[in-house]
Amino acid sequence: MYMPAHFEEQRTDELHRLIDDYPLGALVTVGPHGLDANHVPFEFDPASGAHGTLRAHVARANPVWREVAERPEALVIFQGPSAYISPNWYPSKHEAHRQVPTYNYMVVHAHGRIVVRDDERFLRGLVARLTRKMEAGEPAPWKMGDAPEDFISQMLGAIVGIEIEVTRLVGKWKLGQNKELGDRQGALDALRERGSDAQLGVSAAMEGSLRKG
Repeated sequence: MYMPAHFEEQRTDELHRLIDDYPLGALVTVGPHGLDANHVPFEFDPASGAHGTLRAHVARANPVWREVAERPEALVIFQGPSAYISPNWYPSKHEAHRQVPTYNYMVVHAHGRIVVRDDERFLRGLVARLTRKMEAGEPAPWKMGDAPEDFISQMLGAIVGIEIEVTRLVGKWKLGQNKELGDRQGALDALRERGSDAQLGVSAAMEGSLRKG
């Protein structure tokens, strides 16, 4: 990933927070036909391994879990909020007209090696934990015990677990740090005024980057 120094995010807690808040990762692997990508919700355990461990499951019918046995190197991409930035939001544009459109975003790349975990105990624990997390905001959270045991066993048999010990985490917070202070504030204010969830997420991160300096 191209990484100008002013966009590099090295705060481990921030990288972990993005993965936790946006757990749907793009799992990129190399198979017999070249690059492959699968979009999978991950559990992240920051205390397991030097840089944390990612755990997920894929459909048994998906060939990726067999293919990674020979090519275990993997990249998982986690994308946080992103938003278009208009040059009209920069005060300097109206003076010198030397600005162009761009996109602001936050992304984490997790590098590691996949281990296949094809056992029901691993899968049952993983699915239970993911379900508790995803259902936490529901008024009556669904739990595995709500479904018949034979049905749950059948569903668990249709998936395969994967585990990735992370060897490297790379974060890129592209939030206008290469712009003048007034232009950064102008873009932040415009995003906040427009008010979509993604725009508010980016504006909050831009505000944090301004405080950071």
